[in-house]
Amino acid sequence: MNDLRGPRRARELSEADLAIVEVLRRDARTPNQEVARQAGIAPSTCSVRMRALERDGVITGYHADVDLEALGAALQAMVAVRLRAGARHQLPGFTARMRRRPEVVSVFFVGGAEDFLVHVAVADAGALRDFVVDQLSSHAEVASTQTSVIFEHTRGAGSGVAP
Repeated sequence: MNDLRGPRRARELSEADLAIVEVLRRDARTPNQEVARQAGIAPSTCSVRMRALERDGVITGYHADVDLEALGAALQAMVAVRLRAGARHQLPGFTARMRRRPEVVSVFFVGGAEDFLVHVAVADAGALRDFVVDQLSSHAEVASTQTSVIFEHTRGAGSGVAP
């Protein structure tokens, strides 16, 4: 989630730009030479385009997929959070507070009956209960929460852009 300012206008992406992004989505550690080869462009052109994609905010970062269970966070959940009607001005503060929590993997500002989906990873059911009670339900701006345990997660292949 960016910062609740709303959608940014997407810049026009070339076929080469889209190919670069797709290669990096599959494996962000792909060396420039290989990205260039798969995108069908010269390595120097690839480097320039990647820097432009980063500068323009198309590529917002690189990350590693981590086995959260191996880090001691065996239980994951999505917690739907609805804020009180009078607390709408606290959306940015809520997001910032959630992002600082070590249990929080992701925060999604969503439309519909709830305001946020908070993806958390914790050691066990007790830690999940403590997070929901201490970090959510005990705050005055939170009207309600609904917790769904994640049994399994698989990352999709989509880029978020329909062909």
